[in-house]
Amino acid sequence: MPSLSRKTESLLIVFGAVLFSVGALWRVASPHAPATQWICWLGLILLTAVAIFRRSLTFWIFVALLIGLEIGLDYPQFATHLRFLSDIFLRLIKLIVAPLILGTLITGIAGHGDLRKVGRIGLKSFLYFEIVTTVALFIGVAAINISQAGKGLVIPASAADALPVASAAPLHWDDFLLHAFPDNIVKAAAENQILQVAVFAILFGIALSRVPQKYREPLLSLAESLSQTMFRFTNIVMYYAPIGVGAAMAYTVGHMGISVLLPLAKLLITAYVALLVFLLLVLLPITVFSRVPLRKFLAAGEFRCALRDGADFYRVRGRGV
Repeated sequence: MPSLSRKTESLLIVFGAVLFSVGALWRVASPHAPATQWICWLGLILLTAVAIFRRSLTFWIFVALLIGLEIGLDYPQFATHLRFLSDIFLRLIKLIVAPLILGTLITGIAGHGDLRKVGRIGLKSFLYFEIVTTVALFIGVAAINISQAGKGLVIPASAADALPVASAAPLHWDDFLLHAFPDNIVKAAAENQILQVAVFAILFGIALSRVPQKYREPLLSLAESLSQTMFRFTNIVMYYAPIGVGAAMAYTVGHMGISVLLPLAKLLITAYVALLVFLLLVLLPITVFSRVPLRKFLAAGEFRCALRDGADFYRVRGRGV
């Protein structure tokens, strides 16, 4: 598929964004003016044209988010029927987790060979995870208490009735430990019990590393194949992300109204501010204390996603993964 020049692409993005912004502002000033709807849709058409030629999943999601917002505003009754599209996306995301954890943990433990090193690394990782996660929880609680994001949000009665009611008895520590160990791995994976899947994968990986080489290789190869397949499966699911995100936005606005976006935007800003504080006050000092070369570390984590002939190609420092 031919691509647009950078200049043409930039002009279309600017014109599309300006038209959509003008239409949105005009709608705020004159909610019943019919011209505002057409101006917004003209801007979205220009942005969609860029998205067709621009091979960027992030841009696709952004445009789909705006289209979902406009559908929710202009056609609220139709938008309320789009929830199934977002539910499909959520189900696919849940579907990925258990097989991915199973394959990667078994491969990481059984493929390492030296269980003592794995144990030392695992203990250090566990301590690091517990300490850093506790600090992150305190930062998150402080951020939400300061911003009061979500306060004043009124959920319609029909939406409130659809929310699950927590009627289960409180889980004690001994019940929690017992619940972490599965009695049926197939059942645990089917019910998406991630902790049980992780415990099984750790024990299975330890057991697999202790069997002779000729018995270990077939199962280890199967686990590696499962991991690689699930990574590619994730790529396929992400193609559906724009549809799922756009449908979720359309349903939310069509069902609860435009007023719901202000508390959601406040919550999003709160989350990003908390992440920035966590990055600067927690992760950065840990990186400096551990003497990790920050520039090389950031360079190693860079990747580009290009869509070529309908396929995803992820590159890390020039190497495909």
